[in-house]
Parts: sequence; C-alpha cells; structure tokens
Amino acid sequence: MTLFFKKTHKRRHDVFASLDLGSNKICCAIARVDERASGDGLRVIGVGHQLSQGVRNGVITNLESLEDSILNAVHTAEQMARETIEEVYVSIAATSARSHTLDVELTLGNSPIDDNHICQLLAMGRQAFAKEDAQIIHILPVTYALDSEFGIRDPRGLLGKKLVASLHIVSVANGVMQNITNCIERCHLGVAGFVVAPYAAGLSTLDEDEQALGVTVIDLGGASSSIASFLDGALVHVDSVSVGGGHITSDIARGLSTPLSQAERLKTLYGTTITSSSDERESIIVPQLGEGKVTATHQVPKSLLVHIIKARAEETLDLIWKRLQHTGMDRIVGQRIVLTGGASQLPGIRELATQKWQKQIRVGSPIGFNGGGDFVATPSFAVCGGLLKFAMRDFLSEDHAVLAKPSPTDNMMQRVVGWIRENF
Repeated sequence: MTLFFKKTHKRRHDVFASLDLGSNKICCAIARVDERASGDGLRVIGVGHQLSQGVRNGVITNLESLEDSILNAVHTAEQMARETIEEVYVSIAATSARSHTLDVELTLGNSPIDDNHICQLLAMGRQAFAKEDAQIIHILPVTYALDSEFGIRDPRGLLGKKLVASLHIVSVANGVMQNITNCIERCHLGVAGFVVAPYAAGLSTLDEDEQALGVTVIDLGGASSSIASFLDGALVHVDSVSVGGGHITSDIARGLSTPLSQAERLKTLYGTTITSSSDERESIIVPQLGEGKVTATHQVPKSLLVHIIKARAEETLDLIWKRLQHTGMDRIVGQRIVLTGGASQLPGIRELATQKWQKQIRVGSPIGFNGGGDFVATPSFAVCGGLLKFAMRDFLSEDHAVLAKPSPTDNMMQRVVGWIRENF
C-alpha cells in the first residue's frame, strides 16, 4: 500500500470514484462499499468512458477538450450510478513519473520498534527527497535492515541500535500535477488522490502471491506502455516506453492509406500477430482516404495487415524488454509478466511476448469486482479498477483515523499510522 496525503472533501463515506486519464479513453467509475459483495467488498455501480481528447501521455494538450471528455465520462457514470460525485482518484501517466530509491537511517533507543519509528523514517525520506520542481505521490518501504540483519519486512516489536529503511519514491513534476488538478477542478470536482497508472493496474490485476514472488505488470495503453515491478509485496519500480496500441493504428493508417478511424476498425476486426498460410488468400476491404464525400475502397491481402501489426508489436515488446534490462528488473522480478490495458487484447500478443521474452506471461483482467457490466472484467478497465482499490484502502485508513479520534494537529500522523496498519 502506498502513502498519500490527500485533500479532503465532503462526500458519501462509502462511495468512491476513479478517473483514468488515458491517451485513448477517459474512464470514470463509481463504486460502493458492499459487505455482501465478494472479493474486496466493492460493487461498481456506475461506469462511463469517453474518447480521450486533449491529453497525451499524461500531458494536457488542450484544456477545454480534456474538460469536455471528463465531464461526459463523469456524467455517464453518475447517471448509471444515480449518484453525484464530488471527488475522484486520478491516474498519473508513468511517462510523467520518476522512480527513485532512497535509504534512510534511524538511531534507536531501548524501546521496541513501533509505528512512530516507521513514521519518522518516512518523514526523513520525504525531507531528504524534497525538490522544488517535483512532488512525491508514492513513498513506501521496500525492506528494512536492523543492525546487521537485512531483508526484514516488518521490524515492529524488534530491538536494535540502528534501523535502515530502503524506500521507493515515485515523483511527478509539479507542473503536471497542477495542470491536471486545475482541469479537474474546472469540472467542479476535487482530487481525492493521485496514483501512477501502472501501479493502479497492478492493484486490480495481481494476486498477493504474484506480488510476493516477483512480477512485472505492463499496461499496454494507447500512446505508451507503462511498467510496474513488484517484489516481496512492494512496488519496486515504475517505468514506461512511449509506444503503444495507438502506434499500431497509425501504422495501419499509413501503410494502407486509410483514415485512422478505419484503421482502428480493421485492427479490431482482423488484427493479430499470428501469421497463417491462409492470410495471402484472404482479402479485406480497406476504405481509402478520399476527397469530400467520395470514399474509395480497395482490397488487400490480410497478410499485409498482419505484417504491419506484427512489426510494430515486435518493436514495442523489444523496447519494453530493453527498459527492463536497463533497470535490472528483468532479473529481479522473476519469471512472471502480466500484460494488461487495451492493447493486451490484441490476438497473439501474449504468444509473441512469450516467444521473445521466454517468461511466463498472462493477460491480466481486473479481479475482485462486483457489478458494472462486462467492461469491468476487461483489461481496458485495469487502471480505473485499480484506482477504486486504492480508494478502498484509503477508506480503511480513514476508518482507522476515525477510531483514533485524531485532533486537527495530529491528523497527518494518524493517517500515517492507518497506512502502516493497512500495509503490514
């Protein structure tokens, strides 16, 4: 679980909303805590998704267009849920985020390690990292060392002279955060929290064993592919490459001289990375770029379409693997990789990745959700669903704080303690 200090807004305590700001789609989901529901006790009661306009790789390119997309997605979700939301948990693109590792050291007294010691280490990490141009959105301990003993996951209750925490910090430039916050506030909504997109995808698609043994989640999005690596139950690295499913669509449009909308349609209907001997004999009709209202078509062998798709898919997988090798994550996180996101639904992509990477690979869909229709069970919902799971954990931390009855001056400390209880 990640630590995040959020602004508070008045809202129904048992209803959460998430907003995934993707380059291809804007997705809003509303969920309610339901003790009778299976899994994590979340019931999705409203979903709205809209064609993304005005944002690419987490950077706003047109404020008014993005505002319209958000409003339309939120309105659809609210109508389905019959609820009015006032705040949302928002995804941050991994292309805008940076991963850092930092060790902090605390000299101990004679008393056993407790929550206060952990809080001091986290505060020291924040202070040591402090930068004028960046803001921390996630900070979490990966492992501890007590005196000469390493690899300690939970040091509470132990005695020693020196406690060292290895922290993983994810930061985002202040300008990116501020622009997204301003845009959401223009939509008359508050920001409950930010979560980096591939981490959210991992929260919704991974089980505890995968996170403990080592796994990398790759969110194959529209404009980029995001990477989140987990080990011993902790997020240990975030990365990205600026190539995604949208580049396959663009290649089809250029290679077959067809509009982007038709290229997306051809990819959806006929797209695959698996070649077949029948592809040369099978023809597909391709609408051509024309002038005015006149639209010409011509036929091309399916093999040409498959060749275009496979070439770009191979390039994308190669770039991802180079990033994993560059950061050492190819060795650290074991043999398992989970593909998710819209482009992971391309037929043959899992088989191609298995062949190239020689790893155990599966396509990950959100798990533990109730309601919401068929879309909630698809990889396209992974980030939006992960935001809801993050919100649920935040909700549990709030419950800890309420039970403790914090005063305004010690509210931050109580939220840290609540996070520790949820994390360990």
